[in-house]
Amino acid sequence: MKLRNIAIIAHVDHGKTTLVDRLLQQSGAFRDNQRVAERVMDSNDLEKERGITILAKATSVEWKDVRVNIVDTPGHADFGGEVERILSMVDSAIVLVDAAEGPMPQTKFVVGKALKIGLKPIVCINKVDKADARITEVVNEVFDLFAALDATDEQLDFPIIYGSAKQGWMADSPDGPQDQGMGPLFDLVLRHVAEPKIEEGSFRLLGTLLEANPYLGRVVTGRVFAGSVKPNQAVKVLDRMGNIVEQGRVSKILAFRGIERQPIDEAEAGDIVAIAGLSKFNVADTLCALDVTEPLQAQPIDPPTLSMTFMVNDSPLAGTEGDKVTSRMIRARLYKEAEGNVALKVEDSPTGEAFIVSGRGELQLGILIETMRREGFELSISRPRVVFKKDEENDQLLEPIEEVVIDVDEEHSGVVVQKMSERKADMIEMRPSGGDRLRLVFHAPTRGLIGYQGELLTDTRGTAIMNRLFHEYAPHRGDIQGRRNGVLISNEQGESVAYAMWKLEDRGPMMIDPGCKVYRGMIVGEHTRDNDLEINVLKGKQLTNIRTQSKDEAVRLTPPIRMTLEKALAYIEDDERVEVTPKSIRLRKALLDPNDRKRAERSKEAAIS
Repeated sequence: MKLRNIAIIAHVDHGKTTLVDRLLQQSGAFRDNQRVAERVMDSNDLEKERGITILAKATSVEWKDVRVNIVDTPGHADFGGEVERILSMVDSAIVLVDAAEGPMPQTKFVVGKALKIGLKPIVCINKVDKADARITEVVNEVFDLFAALDATDEQLDFPIIYGSAKQGWMADSPDGPQDQGMGPLFDLVLRHVAEPKIEEGSFRLLGTLLEANPYLGRVVTGRVFAGSVKPNQAVKVLDRMGNIVEQGRVSKILAFRGIERQPIDEAEAGDIVAIAGLSKFNVADTLCALDVTEPLQAQPIDPPTLSMTFMVNDSPLAGTEGDKVTSRMIRARLYKEAEGNVALKVEDSPTGEAFIVSGRGELQLGILIETMRREGFELSISRPRVVFKKDEENDQLLEPIEEVVIDVDEEHSGVVVQKMSERKADMIEMRPSGGDRLRLVFHAPTRGLIGYQGELLTDTRGTAIMNRLFHEYAPHRGDIQGRRNGVLISNEQGESVAYAMWKLEDRGPMMIDPGCKVYRGMIVGEHTRDNDLEINVLKGKQLTNIRTQSKDEAVRLTPPIRMTLEKALAYIEDDERVEVTPKSIRLRKALLDPNDRKRAERSKEAAIS
């Protein structure tokens, strides 16, 4: 059967996964009576809850006797490592662009990578039925983007198709016809995308996606570049340098057929398959016949820009909610994650009790923590820190700078510009984006953006949309002011009492409910001033036997500040930690004893003076 390999790349929420749903439905991948969930490719719980794609996934459809292998990719820049890897598996890409928003930072990032390796994309303008669609301007913006990314003349001569993935139609014109469904897009793929190039020589496959299967063990998905492979065939694994990692036999070959994976008897060159049976085969390794000596070249991955320290939870409540609490278990889980996720880097700290995990951004690391928490882990997490570099030639410290695009209503643009300038950001562009909205583009240090998302939504009443993308390493921009308020710290261990919290309300908003377990050194609220304050939230009302005329005062508490994981990580300072367990997210001081904190403060002041 003839083959085509294609990836779908786009920004968050531009409709990639919905488009794959429609392609699967209209190509006959499902039975007429088969019940299928919406966004069928978003398979894990976090993807379904948040409505974002986190892991790249492959599927295939048949159209006019041609099998089209489709790879659905994440749309968030934090998961860019997934996209960088899978581009080597495909021969073209559908660049999906929202008809109202136009090309966004993530589109720019992935399209740049795709053009660099010579892919000729198809541009698909989605959501043309939106009231604020600006189709002609968006097509021009896409062309300008391709030109700015040094596309060749061939790549600039891209075909364009219009439609609505949600309504299930695509056409050569924005006006339709709408009765042909996804047929015009399938036909365009068959016309425009070249058949897979087949290299000469024995069997070679490049591993790009890794997963652990409870029955098959390690399963690696990749594209067969040369030759063919059958189950039980003797093979070897080469790393990037050409060293032999292991030798063994292929136990099973799985091909993508719709949303199912079916075992096949032989995988031919050009196809995308999953292979089981090798225990050390990893992402970016080459699986090949025994006579092959040269590995396939894997795409380089951009370096991480943000790091956090994962520690054993040593609070007084440790081990009460989770069952995976030892450093050995945490270490094994983190190194297992780093194997399959090439954009993540894990190192042991000098003490051996903590692990430094570096990634692309807060969301990527937040998803990892949330996944571990659901698996029963208890962790103590430090504040996110930026990964600095040293410029030896000019003796300068370099820090990561991000390109930030903020779409905001005109009335709120002033406060956004002010806050971004406080965070040492340079404004690059300000232009109208339709419907009384402005698009602001900044170059801002990653340090300054930690925790800004929540503040931005508060400042703009939830109407602003922020997108960020790594731009470059540039000279350090100086100190950025952090959190202005101190915190309220519990000075006793027990359960919080409503009466005590009510009496303390003038000190600042609380972060806990009455009846919540607290311990000494735990952060229970935010102070109204800039210093930290120790308080007692366990103190009950003094009862006497004297009756008075006045009725008992009703205790009415202000609702507490609800801390999500991302919000907590952005909120804490360097001397604080987030305690993460399967049931709770607590904030605490790194040093629980107040005397230890005072000593640390004195030694810090002495070091500065």
